[in-house]
Amino acid sequence: MNRKHFLSSFIAAATILPVFKTLAKPIENESSSFKIPPYLKQGDAIGITSPAGYITLEQIQPSVLQMQSWGFNIKIGETIGKRDFTYGGTDEERLIDFQKMLDDHNIKAIMCARGGYGFVRIIDKLDFSSLKKTPKWIIGFSDITVFHCHLAKNYGIASIHSKMCNSFPDDWEKAEPIQIETILSIKNALIGEQMFYTAPINPNNRLGKVDGVLVGGNLSIIETLAGSDSDLDTKNKILFIEDTGEYLYSIDRMFWNLKRCGKLKNLKGLIIGGFKVKPDDVGEEFGKTIYDIVLEKVKEYNYPIAFDFPVGHQRNNFALKCGVKHVLDVNETVSTLRSL
Repeated sequence: MNRKHFLSSFIAAATILPVFKTLAKPIENESSSFKIPPYLKQGDAIGITSPAGYITLEQIQPSVLQMQSWGFNIKIGETIGKRDFTYGGTDEERLIDFQKMLDDHNIKAIMCARGGYGFVRIIDKLDFSSLKKTPKWIIGFSDITVFHCHLAKNYGIASIHSKMCNSFPDDWEKAEPIQIETILSIKNALIGEQMFYTAPINPNNRLGKVDGVLVGGNLSIIETLAGSDSDLDTKNKILFIEDTGEYLYSIDRMFWNLKRCGKLKNLKGLIIGGFKVKPDDVGEEFGKTIYDIVLEKVKEYNYPIAFDFPVGHQRNNFALKCGVKHVLDVNETVSTLRSL
C-alpha cells in the first residue's frame, strides 16, 4: 500500500441517507458476540492520537474545530506534533499515548489522526483490559486496519472505519458536498444513527441480498496480518476491501492469498471499494482489470458482490461500522448497505 493520503477518487460519488434513530446504550450484535460501544452524546470526549504517521497540531485543527462544533470535547494526545522520521513519535511514545487513551474512561472515542505506517509495531504491546471492560469507538482507516482486525479477532468490539483528522476540509464553507457528507458520516456513526449507503450499479456486480456482520479494510494490511494474532476472521461476514498505490499484479497476488487462506470461501457478501492502481510499466502490462481479478477468485462462490463502493483512499470514503450487522442488497438498479 502506498502510504500517502490520496484525495482524488475514480469512482462515482455515493450518497448517505441517514435514518435518525439514536441508540443511547451499548447493545449486543444480534448475530455475533461483537460488543457495540456506547454511542456518544453532547459533551463526551474524543481523544486524538497518532499511532502511525506524523502529523502537526496545525494540521489537525480543522478536525478539532469541526468535532467541537458537534458538541464534543477534544483531548489532544502527546503524539500530535511529535516526530520520529515517518512516525508520530517513537514506538514507545505512540504506545504510551494510545494506551493512555484506552485507559481514560472520560474518553468515549479515539480518533486516529492519520494513517501511514506504524500501528503494527505497537499493537502487541497494548493492554486491552480497560477496553474490554469499557468499550469505546476507535476511528480510522488505511494503516488503522491493523486495529480493526485486531479488535475483531481478539475482543469482538465494534469500531469505525472512516476518514481521519488529515481529511477534514480546511474551510467547511468552501468544501465540496462529498467532503461534507463523508465527514458528517463520522458524526452519524458516533451518535448512533442508522447508516445507509448506495453505490451505482456496475455490470460486474453479482446480485443478491444478505445480512451479516461487516468487517474489512485495507487489502494489503489484511493480507499481511494473515496467520498473526490479528488475523481477520471473515467466515459468515460481509467483507469490504479497498487499497491504493498498488500494481494490478500485486492486487492479484493479494487476492490469491485471501482465497488460499479461505477468507473468500464462506462470506455472506463482498464489497469492493476504491482501488487507486499504479499504472503498469511499459512492456509489463498485467492484462487484467480489478473486476477480472476479483471475479476470478470468487467464481465458485454464490454470494453477492458490489463493486465501486464509496470506501477507500478517495473523497467519497464514508464511515463504516466494523463489527455491526448490516444488510447488503445488490440489485439491477443500485447497491445498498444498511446498518442494523
